[in-house]
Amino acid sequence: MIEKFRMLPRRQFLALGAGVAAYAGPLEDRIRRIESQWRPEASMAEHKTPAVSVAVIRDGSLQWARTYGIGTSTGTLFQAASISKPVTAMAALHMAQYGNFGLDENVNDKLTAWHVPDNELTRLKKVTVRGILSHTAGLTVSGFPGYAENDVVPTVRQVLDGEAPANTRPVRVDVEPGSLYRYSGGGYTVLQLLLTERFQRPFPELMQRIVLSRLGMNNSTFQQPPPPERAARTAVGFHDNGRSYTGGWHTYPEMAAAGLWTTPTDLSLFAIAMARAVMGESNKIVERAMAELMIIPHIGRHGLGFVGAQGWFGHTGGNAGYRCELLCRADASHGAVVMTNSDSGGRLIRPVLLAIAQESNWPTLPR
Repeated sequence: MIEKFRMLPRRQFLALGAGVAAYAGPLEDRIRRIESQWRPEASMAEHKTPAVSVAVIRDGSLQWARTYGIGTSTGTLFQAASISKPVTAMAALHMAQYGNFGLDENVNDKLTAWHVPDNELTRLKKVTVRGILSHTAGLTVSGFPGYAENDVVPTVRQVLDGEAPANTRPVRVDVEPGSLYRYSGGGYTVLQLLLTERFQRPFPELMQRIVLSRLGMNNSTFQQPPPPERAARTAVGFHDNGRSYTGGWHTYPEMAAAGLWTTPTDLSLFAIAMARAVMGESNKIVERAMAELMIIPHIGRHGLGFVGAQGWFGHTGGNAGYRCELLCRADASHGAVVMTNSDSGGRLIRPVLLAIAQESNWPTLPR
């Protein structure tokens, strides 16, 4: 499990993934063998997915990146959907690390304009940042459908209270905080409000300063909708029947939970930075102790940001018109990011990862 990696220096991390033969032949030949296994053209046609973008990590670096689809490149942006959450989590832990709030402090003690409504369930157990990040805060609303081109987009407070024009129910505590794991994008929306109130900055600006700029994620933004210069380089989202979404995509005011626009290359930089922090090689955003909390399971398989299992950390994502997955070894010896622009694109992701794993001699993929 992940805990066994915690105190090993980098050379020992790499040795744990060893016992495999060195790559044979030039990189392009290896990529072609991977492609022959998942058959990009046929698979994309079968699943009505116009674009698939892939980045592969090897030995702590981005090894290669490629995008499949007419009019796309490795600089084409996709919606990261719920992979937005671990990026947000890193920013939250950075702020906690410097005393802006405690991980186990009642979030209502820091919120000002809006508070999580108290009830009998919160009388003794409170909603905390730790609970939100690990999906154990007892909060409702699993995910968000987003807002189509002509929809009126609600404010964050309207989303939290389920008030029109919000299209989801209110975010409330309906089980005792800390009692069980239950995925909650609603919790991350509470966190979004906490972060913006604490620094009095728009959420996209805050994330740009704390995470994106520091990691060189230059093709990434939390702006919803994306600004014109970014919108011109995005992959339009598609329904599973092959029809594009009106306006190209949905808008997500729930940015912390689902709002990141990015590329597999940029997410690879994020994953590598995460692994380096876990190994104590970098404290650019979070110290080692905080980084470990992000990938070590809390209740269930979720850490404070990532799902962690069998020496891997990762996260999946699914917004209207987009499906994606990030998967990386805790030492960044192996990893990959796959992003697609279709509701049926998720059916392509596991075959792509399995083809990469086989050619690259990965350790067994986590279930």
